[in-house]
Amino acid sequence: MAATHDHGHTPAAWTGVIISFIGFCAAGGFMVAAEPVGFWVSIGLILLGPIVGGAMKIMGFGAKPSADLLAARRDAANAEQEAPRPTANA
Repeated sequence: MAATHDHGHTPAAWTGVIISFIGFCAAGGFMVAAEPVGFWVSIGLILLGPIVGGAMKIMGFGAKPSADLLAARRDAANAEQEAPRPTANA
């Protein structure tokens, strides 16, 4: 099963998680040190992780769609084109 599912083993996913993890660790350190500015900057770093990961995914560093998914999308598009659309009775 693991061979057929990728579960985020991509540069985009790893980069986003690492950025968020560093922010989480820094926030913990600043919390213990009673440094509120550093804590909130670290919280911002945590929130930056998914943004960077999402941007990298858009740039093509994310998971590629599987052949099954592409076939299902193609079949759904063909079925939608073939089915007559209901008309609205006004």
